[in-house]
Parts: sequence; structure tokens; C-alpha cells
Amino acid sequence: MWSALVDGLFSGVSIGSVLLLSALGLAIVFGLMGVINMAHGELMMLGAYTTVLVQGTLKGTPLFDSYILFALIASFIVTALFGLLLERTVIRYLYGRPLETLLATWGVSLMLQQFVRSVSWEFIIGTTIAIALFMGGTIGIKRIPAKFRDVSTAGIGLVAGTIALQISNALGNMYGLFMTKPWFGAQNQDVTAPQWLRGGLKLGFVDVQFSYVRIFIIVLTVICLAAVYFFLNRTQWGLRIRAVTQNRSMSSCLGIPTDRVDALTFAVGSGLAGIAGCAVSLLGSVGPNTGQNYIIDTFMVVVVGGVGNLVGSIVAALVIGMSSYLYGTFAGQIPVIQDLSKAIGIDLGAQTMAKVVVFALIVVFLQFKPGGLFPQKGRTVDA
Repeated sequence: MWSALVDGLFSGVSIGSVLLLSALGLAIVFGLMGVINMAHGELMMLGAYTTVLVQGTLKGTPLFDSYILFALIASFIVTALFGLLLERTVIRYLYGRPLETLLATWGVSLMLQQFVRSVSWEFIIGTTIAIALFMGGTIGIKRIPAKFRDVSTAGIGLVAGTIALQISNALGNMYGLFMTKPWFGAQNQDVTAPQWLRGGLKLGFVDVQFSYVRIFIIVLTVICLAAVYFFLNRTQWGLRIRAVTQNRSMSSCLGIPTDRVDALTFAVGSGLAGIAGCAVSLLGSVGPNTGQNYIIDTFMVVVVGGVGNLVGSIVAALVIGMSSYLYGTFAGQIPVIQDLSKAIGIDLGAQTMAKVVVFALIVVFLQFKPGGLFPQKGRTVDA
């Protein structure tokens, strides 16, 4: 009995750590900018695929046993840069329009899923040439006198795309499979944990083995929480983020560059999603739909904890993670649930019903506390 309870508590904490790690970046972005980023799961996916690439690059080298440390750094940088690009090109034009941000980021998520399915050297070279020609064309037109500027931006894009397509197709025909074969494809990719993360820690007083991978994720979550807390409370830009979160208009009047704050916040939140993807890759195979497995739970943690509240996200992640695991493990042994299952003809104690029951309880909870466990406070919120 004690072994099952200890194992259930540890598994619940580890699940909560995964949820918290994936929700950490979203809590910052959603709390500051009110952006419903449906591509957050795909940012996790990019972090997971970055881990796959780092693993393949360092395989067979003396650094392979430490590849996960390099993968964490690379995942943060890659997803942070992509998040910055996304904010500068799409999100910045949709502030204050949550429905539009939801639809736009959902479209970005579909594009990213298809990207990892079809990305190849032919695709990369063609895209790079098209972007270079388009940027060069638009810059060149500005140097021409205004009365001769009869070439539209759409025309430049059409010409650039046509030239890039022809060059990439020619390279594909010349080099064959090397150029056209997708890097990842639709099939899942496996990530092998380093030697020092295999196995588990056994305790003498209970017959339970704590997985080193899950212990690593818990420690990583604690480190990320400490780093985010230090950044938000001890750095100049962190204080600016908190100020904009509390009152954007007043912060702007005081000289805080809110547009730079938005860009930095989105980059940091995206980088944290990449770290979460790197950690999640250790728990199972990586595929184009990896992010979709976590996006609902991630939003659930943010909403239940209180939008933009770090402490609330911690409590919500642990409560949801432990509730889901403990219910799925022990609910079938509770007489009341057994009787209710027989009465309605549905096995409420099954493992697959755990998430459904937790969702239902959260819906009921939000009817009484729509602002979450720790709702935002401030003049802007009260107004």
C-alpha cells in the first residue's frame, strides 16, 4: 500500500512538472499580452526535434553522453528565435484581438506540423533563395526613383518564388534522394536518454524505483522556475515585463518600450516551450503531433492557476498532475465509484477516464472562480 502511494505521489509530481514546464512560457505570454498562442505545442515540438538533431549530430563523439545539455541550450535558442520572428511578423499586428490571434497561431501550428513532415535540403535551399531574392528585390526597388517604381511587391515575390522553385527542382533532379528526402518525415523519431539518465533510484524502505529521467525533469523544472523568478524580479527587463503586465498604458507613459517588452516576452516564452519539448522527448518518441498532446493540458494549467501568475501555475500543475495520476490509479478501488460506474454503465475508474473526470471538475471549479486560484489584481483588471 505504501509503495503504491509513494509511487503515485512521485508519478503525479513528475507529471505535474512536465505540465508546469510546458505551461511556464505560455503563462508569461498569455498573462502579459493576452495572446492565445495555439502554436505553443508546436514550439515544444520544435524543441523536441532540435533534440533529435543534436543527438544525431553528437552520436559517436565523446560529447554524446552529455548531448542532452547541449540540446537544452539549442532548443531554447531555436524556439526563442522562432518565437521572436513570429511576434515580429504576425502577433504584433493582432494585439487586442484574441480571436484573430487564436486563428493565426492555429494556422502557424498547422504549418509547423507540415514543415517537419516535408522539410528537406531542397525545401531549405529553395526557401532561402526565395527569401534572399525577395528581400534583395524590395531593397533594390527603394533605390529606384519613385516615377519608375512600377513593380509591385507581389510581383517581386512571384518572380523570387519562381526562380527559387526552378533552382531547387534542378538541384533535386541533379542530386536525387539526398536533396529530396525529408529530414524527419511523418514517422516518429526516437530519443535515447544518456547513460547517466537510464535506470532509476531505489529506496530501501519502499519497493519503488524513481526514474532518473523523471527526476531530471523535476530538477530541470525547479531550475527553470528559479531562473524565471530571478529574471522577473531581479532584472531590469523582468521588472519592465511585470510593469506592462499590471498596466500597459501607464508603463508606456513612463517610457517603457512596450513593443520591445512584447518581443522579449514572446521570445522567452517560446524558448521555455523549447526546453519543455526537449524534456518531453525523453519520455517518448517525437512526432509532428507531439505538441498537440500537451497544448490542452498546458492551457488548463494556465487558466486554473490564474492568468500570468507563476505561483498559481505551480500549484495548478501539481494539483492537476497528481489528481490525474492518483485518480487513474486508485479510483477503480473506491466502492462509491464502482457503484456509480455500474449504475451509469461507464467504468469511471478506468485510467482513460482520469483526464475526463479532471476536466469536468475543472469546469465546475471555474464556475465559482473564473479567475483561477490566484486571479490577477490591479487597476486594469479591476476596471
